[in-house]
Parts: sequence; C-alpha cells; structure tokens
Amino acid sequence: MWEQGFVLSVLLGIVTCLLVTRIKPSYIFAGAAFLAFIFGLIDVESLAANFTNPSLLTLVLLILSSVALEKTRLISWVSHSISEGGLGTVVAKLGVSTALLSSFTNNTAVVVSLIGAIKRNRKHAPSKLLIPLSYAAILGGTLTLIGTSTNLIINSFVEDAGLPSLGFFSPTIIGLAVLVGGVGILIPLSYLLPDYDEYSQDDLPYFLEARVEPGSPLVGRSISENNLRALRKLFLAEVIRDGKSVPSVNPEFILEARDRLLFCGDVESVATLTEIPGMTLFGQHHLNGQNFNELVVSSSASFCGKTLKSSRFRDRFDAVVVAIRRGHERLEGGLGSVELTAGDTLIVVPGKRFESEIKAHRKEFVFVQELGSSAKMDGNKSAMVLLGFAGVIAAALLNVLPIIKGLSVYLIALLLTKTIQVSDIRRRFPSDIVIIVGAALSIAQLMLSTGLSERIGEMFIEVFNGYGAMGALVATYLVTMILTELITNNAAAALAFPFGYSLALGYGVDPMPFIMAVLFGASASFISPYGYQTNLLVYSVGSYKLTDYVKIGLPISLVYSVLVLALIPMFFPF
Repeated sequence: MWEQGFVLSVLLGIVTCLLVTRIKPSYIFAGAAFLAFIFGLIDVESLAANFTNPSLLTLVLLILSSVALEKTRLISWVSHSISEGGLGTVVAKLGVSTALLSSFTNNTAVVVSLIGAIKRNRKHAPSKLLIPLSYAAILGGTLTLIGTSTNLIINSFVEDAGLPSLGFFSPTIIGLAVLVGGVGILIPLSYLLPDYDEYSQDDLPYFLEARVEPGSPLVGRSISENNLRALRKLFLAEVIRDGKSVPSVNPEFILEARDRLLFCGDVESVATLTEIPGMTLFGQHHLNGQNFNELVVSSSASFCGKTLKSSRFRDRFDAVVVAIRRGHERLEGGLGSVELTAGDTLIVVPGKRFESEIKAHRKEFVFVQELGSSAKMDGNKSAMVLLGFAGVIAAALLNVLPIIKGLSVYLIALLLTKTIQVSDIRRRFPSDIVIIVGAALSIAQLMLSTGLSERIGEMFIEVFNGYGAMGALVATYLVTMILTELITNNAAAALAFPFGYSLALGYGVDPMPFIMAVLFGASASFISPYGYQTNLLVYSVGSYKLTDYVKIGLPISLVYSVLVLALIPMFFPF
C-alpha cells in the first residue's frame, strides 16, 4: 500500500515542480526516477530498458537526421511559393506546405528555416504570418507518427504497456481533418493579427546602449545639435548620468562625458551607432567583422530572471549582447541591468568560443539564425538527402526495413559523406527528451505495477458516473490540453498517458480512443506561447503580445477540440 502512496506523491511532486518552479522538466523527471530507484521500486535493468525504448531511439534518430533536411533546397522552394498573393492565399499556402513538411521532419527545424523568408516578405508584415506558421507546424505534426516528438513519446508508452505499436498513419485521418479545419479558420483569423512590421520601431524596439566618450565631439552640445533626434530607425529613449535616469530627454539636453544613451531601434541601428564619432556601443570593442547572431531565450534557460552581468553571460557563452528585444515592452535602465526572460530576442557579437559554447548549452536558447547568413546545400546534394530520407520512410511503410534501422544507416551515410558533422550531432542530441521519456516510462510502469493506475481509474469512474467512457475520454483530452498549455507538450504527454490508460482499464474498453485523446491533446497548444517550442520561437520574432495568441488561439483550439472529440470515437470506437 505504501508503494501507491509513494508513487502518487512523486506524481504530485512532478506536477507541482513543473507548474511553480523554473527547474528544467528533464531534471524533475530524472529526480523522480532516481527516488523510485533508491526506494527499491524499480531496478537497473528496467531503467535501462526504458531509456533504450525503440520508439525513443527512433525519435532521437529523426531529430538528428533533421539537421541535414533543414539545409536542403526544399524549404527554400517553399519560401518562394509563399511570397506572392493576398494574405488569405499566402496563409493557405503557408499552412499546407508547412504542415506537410512538419509531418515528415522536425517541425521546429521547419519553422526556424521559414522565419527568415517570412521576415523578408515584401507584401505582408511578418506578424501576419508567424503565428500561422507555428500553428500550421503544430497541426502538421499530428498527421503521422513521426510528425512530432510527442507522438513517438506516446508510442513509447503504448509499447511499454504491452499494446501493439501505433501505425505510421494511425493519426492521419483525424490529423487531416484538424488540418483542414485549422487552416480554414486560420485564414480569416490571420486578418485579425497585428500589423507589426520592421519599420514600426517605436512599437517594436530593440534596446541598445551607447556611451559618450571623454573628449568626444558630442560633449557640451545638445541632443538636437548632435542630430541624435534625426537618426533613422533610432529613438533616444533615456539618458543615464551618474547612475540617475533622465527618461524624457529634452532636445536641448546637453551631453556630458560618460553619459549612457539608451536607444530603441532595429538591428541596423547597431551599425548606425558604431559610426557616430565619440560614441561607443555597448560591447563595441568585441566587434571585428563578425556576423551578428540572433538568439531567442528558451523557457528552460538557467539565466532567466538574471541580468547579463549576474549571469556572467559573456564569460559563459563568449558572446556580447548588443541589443535586446522583448515584444512590445519598452525596457529601461542600462543594457547590463535588464533581467532576461523567456522569449527575449538577443543580438550578440560572437567570440572564438561562441559556436562551441552554444552547442554545449543548446537548451538555453531557441537559436534563430546568424544574421545575414542562410547557406543551403546545392541542388544535387539536396536531392540526394531528400531521396535518401524518402527511401527510409518508403522502406518502413513497405515493411522492407524497420524505420529504426533505416534511419541508423541514413545517419551514418550523412556523416560519412560529411553532409553533417559529429559536432552537429552533439549540438542537436535531444538529451532532455531522452531523460523525460525514459524517466516517465519508469513512473508509468510503477503506476501499473503498484495498482495506482487501477485505483485512479476507479476514482474517476465514480466522478464521471453517468457520463460513461465518452465523458472519461473528454476529461482525458482536456487534462492533456491544459497540461500542454502550462508545462510544455512533452511533459504533458508523459503525465497524461497513465491517466488516460487507467481510465480505459477502469471502464474495460479499448485504450486506443484514450491514447488518441492524449496524442492530439498534447499537440493542442494554441493559446499560450510557452507550451510549444514553435510558439515560443515566433513570439519575440513577431513582436507578439500574449493577447495575440489568446485572440487567435482560442477559436482554433475550439475547432480543433470539437473535431478531435467528434472523430476519435468514429475511427477508434470503444
């Protein structure tokens, strides 16, 4: 009996830590599995088996293979196809093409690759297209078993429970329905998105800092005399003198040596400030012809809530931050005093160790791009990479070669041909996902072996007395969806599967409807920018507010949910 109480306490601890702390989900799940091991509830052999689950290994191989796929010309071709037409037409083409790409490769890689093209779109503001891009990638992930990491994670639980593995196209019919419904409503809703473009820098500021040097020609002259009010795409927002702020700077304000000037502007403003005689940009002594790099702070970053100085950002990553953007928020104080938060966009000047440090701390950032650089493979190499991947999928569908073996051969071929490097493997290796899935499989096993799963099922059957299995199915979906919005999709899938499976056992019905409810519920992240990585990625790039996600996401979430709950019993009867 104590075992049930222990496992229940561990589950409640996991949920609490995910909701109210900044501890990385991988650490939380690893800690839970470690406690179970220490208390003798699970042995080393079982733990090892969970961390080498075939579906988990398949997921790892897919993520590593996407390193090559995202460098091909296919994504470039898609970006050209969405460059013409009215907003509705562009959103429709963007939605369908992004969804199809996301169904066979890593959807985050697809979004990252298309962000640059969307920002260069001459006809429509990026803010009109970036949320549709993210939502289309989410919808596309539901089309196949390999469309998103959560599908393969759930398949790991299915196999571990002794059930037949999900088929490659198991979610496809329902996925197509939600794709059509989602894109259909996304087209009119896209007109409601804000029209933020790169020229509205008063509304979409990067935060920059410069210092007036002793002996500068700026000293002793007013703001207007130095033409600091007439800088293109730059707005002088604040002056800090002797540690005191002057937020409303009068045009007649006289500058003194060591004044710190705080500007709002765009990326081009960095170069503009370096060209003003007698003024030194924050971090300017690190500039030496490098390309700037644009980073987005991850929700799991260890330096969230810390300033650049207190987090030792420069020492840790060998990079100097020269500009920060946080959506619509007008930042105040010196650049070094800004407390970083998830979704912040940072423009950094890289040092010699920058690339290796970013690879070593990959989970700290959602890496967007090196500004001004978009190298792709040539046509022949792109074709070989795409044909090779298509061959792996075809061989798996025709039962010629299991997908795990095909991907292993494919990945080795990529390395031997130097299409990707070992350093790419190290940088992209999804260690967090491996830890979450392996540990969650162990917790799920304990729920079954201790009888906790059965007791949970009995309890919820009493709660839903009179509503039957359909009521329990709706509850499973809603719990998964809420967890996804609050604690990210992978963690939600890990926690919700035992819940849904226990209800199926309690009602004595086929567990497949409940598995599908968890699968689609774990991808139902439309209302918050924090539940899904692609949403967080476009959050700062598109300069969105949280209300933008709520305004567009609520109708899509409603349509998505109605379609899923209506279609699951039709195609996966109890």
